[in-house]
Amino acid sequence: MADLPKQARVVIIGGGVIGCSVAYHLTKQGWRDVVLLERKQLTSGTTWHAAGLIAQLRATQNMTRLAKYSQELYGGLETETGVATGFKRCGSITVALTEERREEIYRQAAMARAFGVEVEEISPAEVKQRYEHLNIDGVTGGVYLPRDGQGDPANIALALAKGARQRGAVIKERVKATGVQRDGRRITGVHWQDATGEQGTIACDHVVNCAGMWGREVGQMLSTNVPLQACEHFYIVTEAIPGLTQQPVLRVPDECAYYKEDAGKMLLGAFEPVSKPWGPIPEDFEFDQLPEDFDHFEPILEKAVERLPMLADAGIHTFFNGPESFTPDDAYHLGLCPEMDNVWVAAGFNSIGIQSAGGAGMALAEWMDTGEKPFDLGDVDISRMQPFQGNKAYLKARASETLGLLYADHFPFRQKATARGIRRTPFHRHLLEQGAVMGELAGWERANWFATEGQTPEYSYSWKRQNFFDNVAAEHRAVREAVGLYDMSSFGKIRVEGRDAERFLNYVGGGNFSVPVGKIVYTQFLNDRGGIESDVTVTRLSEQAYLVVTPAATRLADQTWMERHRGDFDVVITDVTAGEGVLAVMGPNSRNLLQAVSPADFSNTTNPFGTAQEIEIGMGRARVHRVTYVGELGWEVYVSADQAAHVFETLHEAGQDHGLKLCGMHMMDTCRIEKGFRHFGHDITCEDHVLEAGLGFAVKKDKPDFIGRAAVLAKQEAGLDSRLLQFRLTDPEPLLYHNEPILRDGEIVGYLSSGAYGHTLGGAIGLGYVPCRGETAAEVLASTYEIDVMGTRVRAEASLKPMYDPKSERVKV
Repeated sequence: MADLPKQARVVIIGGGVIGCSVAYHLTKQGWRDVVLLERKQLTSGTTWHAAGLIAQLRATQNMTRLAKYSQELYGGLETETGVATGFKRCGSITVALTEERREEIYRQAAMARAFGVEVEEISPAEVKQRYEHLNIDGVTGGVYLPRDGQGDPANIALALAKGARQRGAVIKERVKATGVQRDGRRITGVHWQDATGEQGTIACDHVVNCAGMWGREVGQMLSTNVPLQACEHFYIVTEAIPGLTQQPVLRVPDECAYYKEDAGKMLLGAFEPVSKPWGPIPEDFEFDQLPEDFDHFEPILEKAVERLPMLADAGIHTFFNGPESFTPDDAYHLGLCPEMDNVWVAAGFNSIGIQSAGGAGMALAEWMDTGEKPFDLGDVDISRMQPFQGNKAYLKARASETLGLLYADHFPFRQKATARGIRRTPFHRHLLEQGAVMGELAGWERANWFATEGQTPEYSYSWKRQNFFDNVAAEHRAVREAVGLYDMSSFGKIRVEGRDAERFLNYVGGGNFSVPVGKIVYTQFLNDRGGIESDVTVTRLSEQAYLVVTPAATRLADQTWMERHRGDFDVVITDVTAGEGVLAVMGPNSRNLLQAVSPADFSNTTNPFGTAQEIEIGMGRARVHRVTYVGELGWEVYVSADQAAHVFETLHEAGQDHGLKLCGMHMMDTCRIEKGFRHFGHDITCEDHVLEAGLGFAVKKDKPDFIGRAAVLAKQEAGLDSRLLQFRLTDPEPLLYHNEPILRDGEIVGYLSSGAYGHTLGGAIGLGYVPCRGETAAEVLASTYEIDVMGTRVRAEASLKPMYDPKSERVKV
């Protein structure tokens, strides 16, 4: 007998370490009617065979915050529950075998300092001192994190489960969730069946998908898209090695290997460059392993024996091949699913489930309890996934790459090589013919830069100036001095229409949308804390219709935000992204070029900055929006997909007389950062207050009612705690990307939220927040600033105003 309740506040599906953590943290939040269903036995999917590496440092501050929380939690679980977690802080060492990898790990070390993680860059000799068994031939450097550790994965999960039970959670093994009851955008009940065949239904307010490898299929059952693919993951465990004592966790990413000492044995694991997707998963899968594939693992082992000579004499006790789930972008899935209003997910942890479980469970529980993210979770928010990414053929192709990317060089601008070409703009073929080098974002193929004649049109990656540096500089100059043309079709386009469209947008957005037809409003969607949920431009197309333009990667999230706040407003919200191609015509010669192909009036009188108009162009029709993200005079040309090719050909041909150059997304980034324009997801997020981001001008505080208004007025009254500054390195050689520490008068006070090279300003440019409580703007700027680039402090100029065209005179000529 399953003996399950008829009703629960939440049903959690899946009893691995993630599901147990979610149950544990929900009960810590005070939730009592918590039910967890596990189809077989707790930990029987992936958790039981995880390596148990527990590191602190992740790629962003908030992911690091979650990993650090996991460590702190596991350190105290044994005392709380009586279940030994095996957690110990043995430290970790990552070694580099190339100069490029050395720069990568030293940049990571600088980032760690900004995030408050204890870290030390060490020489090859110092690596040898801390790891005597290592052959340091070819080692160029290392990084040591003394507080990293390891633990017993299954016992950590069982400790979390016991802690949840102690606070009233019901955790049932051998009970499978078989279906659901649905009412619109809500799941109202979960059907179950136990091992004896008994069936029942639990009415519930929330459902959490923690099904691990089964997450995609459980997601489908819950009417949600959870793109996951299981892959084979290999490791060996040696026989006991005489005299082997506790060692730091060792990572040698250039050889795709990691090493962990455990009870006098050595575990060698691999993230091979080309992985093996696996599936379908057998129905009876439980504590199972996959067939050995020694040929696949052998190249890793051969290098490992040279790197750790003790392995040559050590017998192999276990050759293990077990499945783990991977996502298309190597970031796990967390949060409220966009398709439903009470279905949550925590799945797809890409081999970092143990180190992530504590923090992920904590963050999701807080989000579920308060209805708001506790801090920015954009890196892992499930709403970043596009609907097509649940396609099985796509997932299998992409997963062959993503596992290997965990230990690949994490070069700036590195592009995925697999599962490409799925979403193409109407200009795709034309751009390729002109030398476009494509990148991919949210599945969209986008021209990032253009190769010159005779140049190989592909990336050659580096941490230094990459092979496209001069190409982007030339594109940048064209936009600043003549005219550039680039494709913006991938940006999200959401149509909001209906008799309440104006009133609805005035509620959901910070700007004033009571404007004439043709007016463009730049603003943000705010949360109740005044944080920025979306950065948009909104064009009034008619009395009852608006076009909301969003970043390509957040179209689904932004549309979902509007849907969830629609309430009783009489509006229809529709994604129309694919219906129009968009070409940006930017630069001092942009007006002359448009006048050459259209009889329309592009003067300030007829078409001032921030307005749109319908025009004839070539032999077709289009709509032009006079806005800019590069800080120059320019227009975005919106044209229906059927006429897009004609309009491109018309502009490209006429542009030859006006100095036209085709440009890519990298150029757009270098220009926008010179102008101090914010990048959503980096410079502005849901935890960045709109006033501290310097965007108060885009919020109309005199409106009577909009989301976030109270928080804006409160911040205005209390004063700013931080300010977003623009920095320029005085040395023109170093490059900035993001997360480099900011030093104010010699002390670390923050880190760069974004970085790029300013080809006009003559140095690398960054944006970043600096604490300023009780200080005037002048006092903030009076300090001396430096940026830590790979351990070297570089002097930087700081400004609150854009360093390029601070009065925006160029965009309004």
